[in-house]
Amino acid sequence: MNKDKIFKLAKGFRGRAKNCIRVARERVEKALQYSYRDRRNKKRDMRGLWIQRINAGTRLHGVNYGNFMHGLIKENIQLNRKVLSELSMHEPYSFKALVDVSRSAFPGNKKVITPSEKKGLSMLV
Repeated sequence: MNKDKIFKLAKGFRGRAKNCIRVARERVEKALQYSYRDRRNKKRDMRGLWIQRINAGTRLHGVNYGNFMHGLIKENIQLNRKVLSELSMHEPYSFKALVDVSRSAFPGNKKVITPSEKKGLSMLV
């Protein structure tokens, strides 16, 4: 890379990393390595976030994430985790319908424990 391109990429860096060519070149190369790595990590993190949201939504209806997904696969419902996450947050009635379909498809989902039946600290006091 030529000097102008390096300084353009180094704009906003702190200290000599923005105006000294040797330091700027090192910092820009490292920044490009970080951006390459984190473009892949971002996909991993988003998938984890979607799974957490789906799990929270399914547990409200007494089903855990693994059984819910297994039931959807058995019913051949092919919604990805991003869409399921959005449904669990913004369309609770549609998501409940999916949970009911999953529950009927997989015998492991039959046991329903509503949050009011769980024994919490209030029951112990």
